[in-house]
Amino acid sequence: MKKLLFMFVAATAFTFASCDSKKENAVEENAEMKEEAAEDAADAQKDAAEDAAEATKDSVDAVDPQ
Repeated sequence: MKKLLFMFVAATAFTFASCDSKKENAVEENAEMKEEAAEDAADAQKDAAEDAAEATKDSVDAVDPQ
């Protein structure tokens, strides 16, 4: 009987442990939003650097065409 009761308690504990938490979901969503924002900022910075490099190359070519 003790084993049966222990197995029932363990199963109940696993059931409650596997439930999702609204607080946990909010934290995960916030982290994902920050990660996406950081990736977008990095992409924008990369694009700006590429544009600046192209503009510099064009200005050098205008002064000294080869």
